[in-house]
Amino acid sequence: MNKTILITGGAGFIGSNFVRYIYNKYPDYKIIILDALTYAGNIENLPIDVNKNNSDRLIFWYGNVKNGELVDTLVSQSDIVVHFAAETHVTRSIYDNFLFFETDVLGTQTLINSVLKYRDKIEKFIHISTSEVYGTAKQDFMNEDHPIMPMSPYAAAKAGADRLVYSYWATYDLPLVIIRPFNNYGPYQHLEKVVPRFITACLLNERLRVHGDGSAARDFVFVEDACKAIDVIMQADIKKISGEIFNVASGQHRTVLSIAKDIIRLTGKNESFVDFVGERPGQVFRHTADIKKIKNMFGWQPAIKWEDGLKRTIEWYEKNKDWWNKQLWMRTVPIVTKNGKKELH
Repeated sequence: MNKTILITGGAGFIGSNFVRYIYNKYPDYKIIILDALTYAGNIENLPIDVNKNNSDRLIFWYGNVKNGELVDTLVSQSDIVVHFAAETHVTRSIYDNFLFFETDVLGTQTLINSVLKYRDKIEKFIHISTSEVYGTAKQDFMNEDHPIMPMSPYAAAKAGADRLVYSYWATYDLPLVIIRPFNNYGPYQHLEKVVPRFITACLLNERLRVHGDGSAARDFVFVEDACKAIDVIMQADIKKISGEIFNVASGQHRTVLSIAKDIIRLTGKNESFVDFVGERPGQVFRHTADIKKIKNMFGWQPAIKWEDGLKRTIEWYEKNKDWWNKQLWMRTVPIVTKNGKKELH
């Protein structure tokens, strides 16, 4: 085997897409997956059935990233660590914030302490952060030097992990890189996220719930493009990228309402399907990425246009109802708004 890659959170959305990407592209790589299989992780997301296939190329460990003994065992066997494992849903973090800090910050601390312990073996540690750490945009295009101003417990937990990783690079000169993906979409995404929530609502002839007036805007990148960007960083000379941060996005933003309308149009529904609910607490009102850094250094830029990626995503959900049907009850989260009103978001 050329390399052994430890992928934490490898049964989640972006993590499992990355696992499949690496599994298909690098037949000589050994992949070790560590995942706690929370509600957002699914063993069915993996490229092989680990219950039936005893593969030397892909090994799955059911466990928590906070388990130091287990993490030490897996890190000691690895050449590269790609760290996806985290709680990731903004709305859910509003009422279950302890779990977010426990997993996102303490889990990252456990993992990076293990990397420090086995620093002579680890070639590269890639931390998957998030654009949510930036908060609402202070400039038209948000580069990697944009102020970090998290606006939700989820974003604050990820900001803590992000800065923790950076501090270990500054203190110990470890081979660490931080990637800040903007909003990903594509196959295998949990129904709590906006794109699959809207798609499945249309497929079920249900109404689409839009926060506020729908003007909150995000930069969306198709998950396959994000996987290619992570791969670019994984293959890069560590001397060139150690301690660096890279945005991964499309460089364009679109409003939540426009996303709802695009999905309605592509599924042949009517725009009257939209219902407006209260604004989400901690809402970020615009994210648009500046991706010049990764583009100039490595030539990476997204290859899949928004509508093409959206059509592929809709087609996947149309064909995989058995996969997402069991998640229907988790599409909404009850929250209490600032004025004390209870709403489903």
